[in-house]
Amino acid sequence: MQFIENLPWVETAQPVSPIIDASTDRPFIQANTIPSSLRELRDKHIIPVFVKDNEPTISHNDFIEVTQEALSEVYGHEQILQPSIRLSHPIKGRIPEAKLKAANQLLEHEKTLYYERMAFVIEVPTISDVVGGNMLTLTVGGVKAYNLDNLYNRKGADEHFKVFIGFKNQVCTNLCIWTDGYLSDLKVRSVGQLKGCIRTLFERYSASFQLQQMEKLTQHSLTDRQFAQVIGRCRMYQHLPSHLRNDIPPMLMGDMQIGAVCKDFFKDENFSGNDDGSISLWKMYNLMTGALKSSYVDAFLDRSVNAYHFTEQIRFALQKQGYSWYLN
Repeated sequence: MQFIENLPWVETAQPVSPIIDASTDRPFIQANTIPSSLRELRDKHIIPVFVKDNEPTISHNDFIEVTQEALSEVYGHEQILQPSIRLSHPIKGRIPEAKLKAANQLLEHEKTLYYERMAFVIEVPTISDVVGGNMLTLTVGGVKAYNLDNLYNRKGADEHFKVFIGFKNQVCTNLCIWTDGYLSDLKVRSVGQLKGCIRTLFERYSASFQLQQMEKLTQHSLTDRQFAQVIGRCRMYQHLPSHLRNDIPPMLMGDMQIGAVCKDFFKDENFSGNDDGSISLWKMYNLMTGALKSSYVDAFLDRSVNAYHFTEQIRFALQKQGYSWYLN
């Protein structure tokens, strides 16, 4: 197992050959998603086209495969696992010869299917470290949502992708993502452009720096009163008039997810509050990323990044290095 660079709390080992295990056997996102595989995407799903010229879009499996290629080029001496894939929003159809059949009479070869939204992660288990007693492994991934593209155009129009590189908490499969490792709206027109942008993101990312910043979250805690105030103001933020929101950093979690954070504060096996009611920022951050697993695919990564920066803002306020309306 290889740990990050030469940080004081890490160590290194010799690189090993790639392996083909799955990246995770537990869902990194839940909501209304189902699991899939690259083979199923290739063999069973049709590829959406641009309506005006019938040219194909960049498919889900193309996106995953170029991410794998870029990852192998940048981290070629590490173990790289097979992708874990989640799909949502099926778009069903049928071949012309079956247009008059009742739905319950369709044969398998007469049905067509693709999924409008897809998310995937790929783990690099030989790059890892421990933060707050939790093993984290380097993880990359992305989201493709065709509802963000203008498929009524011609080939050559921008297609939209979300790509990240960060860490996955092995305790709970929560993703740890921040702005420096995230492209929230990558617009490209070809597979080649897509691969180039993904590789540049991987090359510029500093795993050691993100680990250092996350380690700081373990060093600060909220009292029970402070935690209650933060949660209360998170609920208030959703209902503030727009002119009051303008000067407040956004909170992208909804009421149900904030409610899940409250429940897990008392019940979560790994990240519940302490006996005196206090909670470390690291634990609060993981309660938030855990609650975000109920997000829809196309909002999942944006909310994950927001959860980290929200927690960072609270840390700055505790250190008297900044102001937070949530902890005023």
